[in-house]
Amino acid sequence: MASFNKVILIGNLTRDPQVKYTTGGTAVTEIGLAVNRKWLDKQSNQWKDETTFVDVTLWGRTAEIAGEYLAKGRPVLIEGRLQLDSWDDRETGQKRSKLRVVGENMTMLGSKGDGPGGGGGGGGNSGGGRQQSSNAPRNTASAADSEPHDSSDFSPGFDDGPGGSQGDDVPF
Repeated sequence: MASFNKVILIGNLTRDPQVKYTTGGTAVTEIGLAVNRKWLDKQSNQWKDETTFVDVTLWGRTAEIAGEYLAKGRPVLIEGRLQLDSWDDRETGQKRSKLRVVGENMTMLGSKGDGPGGGGGGGGNSGGGRQQSSNAPRNTASAADSEPHDSSDFSPGFDDGPGGSQGDDVPF
């Protein structure tokens, strides 16, 4: 049987990214993403808000870009895959596990000044999708961009950065 492991999330960062480096020199950062869902409770006929917190790991140039340009509260789109981490609890000795997302592509949404409460694709609006106009710049980074780049090669907010120009087709 074939398998497919793909996750697409839009949410707001719960903390500032902090980039660390492996002993081999590869950049890595862990970000927290708050993903909001608004739904109608039919029993009470009231709108309810639900927030899911997701841990995301970014590697290579994508991690460096996140550390340089993202901050707590900024909206971001993450494409990646699910990964199950397992370990033994030191205190109880029990097996523990946690699902996380390994980010393979990242698109910064909104503008640089957006923070908590800023627009740009977070939850809470009925549009629910991308809020940039078709002529608005895209800020993208992907795991394929992990080769070293001079910082002058990347211009946040323009299509000429790593990842190249992509169409504005959004599948949702």
